[in-house]
Amino acid sequence: MQVDEFDYELPESLIAQTPLKDRTASRLLTLNKTDGTVKHQSFSELIDYLQAGDVLVLNDTRVLPARLFGVKPDTGAKAEVLLLKQLEGDRWEALVRPGKRMKTGAVIVFGGTGDTGAETPLLTATVEEEGELGGRVLRFEYNGIFQELLDRLGHMPLPPYIKEQLPERERYQTVYAKHEGSAAAPTAGLHFTKEYLEEIERKGIRLAYVTLHVGLGTFRPVSVDEVESHHMHEEYYEVGEEAAKLINDAKAGGHRVVAVGTTSARTLETAARESEVPGTIQPCSGWTGIFIYPGYSFLIVDALLTNFHLPKSTLLMLISALAGKDRVLAAYREAVERKYRFFSFGDAMFIY
Repeated sequence: MQVDEFDYELPESLIAQTPLKDRTASRLLTLNKTDGTVKHQSFSELIDYLQAGDVLVLNDTRVLPARLFGVKPDTGAKAEVLLLKQLEGDRWEALVRPGKRMKTGAVIVFGGTGDTGAETPLLTATVEEEGELGGRVLRFEYNGIFQELLDRLGHMPLPPYIKEQLPERERYQTVYAKHEGSAAAPTAGLHFTKEYLEEIERKGIRLAYVTLHVGLGTFRPVSVDEVESHHMHEEYYEVGEEAAKLINDAKAGGHRVVAVGTTSARTLETAARESEVPGTIQPCSGWTGIFIYPGYSFLIVDALLTNFHLPKSTLLMLISALAGKDRVLAAYREAVERKYRFFSFGDAMFIY
């Protein structure tokens, strides 16, 4: 299967640069995965597609202010760091720009120049290992608490296609974000308010929370020609006892499991593959590199709420596995024609 089969034309003007003031004010394209029927509605009408007994599964990861801007104290050259994954102690996997200048042993300082007679930097990073495409392993040195320094110095790691500044950090967090560790938001969840989730619960839909910390795979494009040759970067996930019970009870009762976002879907399918009992999940945690593309048979996920994804991306491949590539691309063409807002701050799509 060729990666080019997942391409589509998208005018740059349709890439949403800022979030809507009201989280639930976005549009909603619904796609029936069985017959391909497409409808155009508002996000507030999602509740009409949910039924009592369904379980809505949400990823409660919280985005770190993981983008840091510093300088090399020996040359004064500027450097940008995006933290991706904590390894052990004060060692982190990161993307560094400009990567060519950041060889093993290179030092970057943040919150001060570090030059003689100047302010002592709040944070110092040393490159310990070099990887591909700007990937580095950094060791940090500092006084105090790392998280507090990150809150003080860090910026929200918005995707590169967003050029506007984000006025409020919390607008790039879901209202239920809890466990810090992501380098990007699970953006399908950005559409919910606490009030709307309460309204959904009053209808008899249960809410289950899982965790997947979004990492390097979100930022790296597919660089191979054949889909099957692509290798996914691993990300940390957790499924607790309460979530597993809600999901298993729903399945046993003939109800649907509705994943909010591709990260929740990947977490659920990973857990299902780890389970000893087919069609169920057990509490589990670990690292997942699951790659879902057409030909994959879903074990747990019945329906999916998602945003519109980049051309030729693994996320577009995942939803194509659920609804069929031709149906998904036809729906995308219709969304372009109707000028939907695309990507992280864009409109939503519900596949059922």
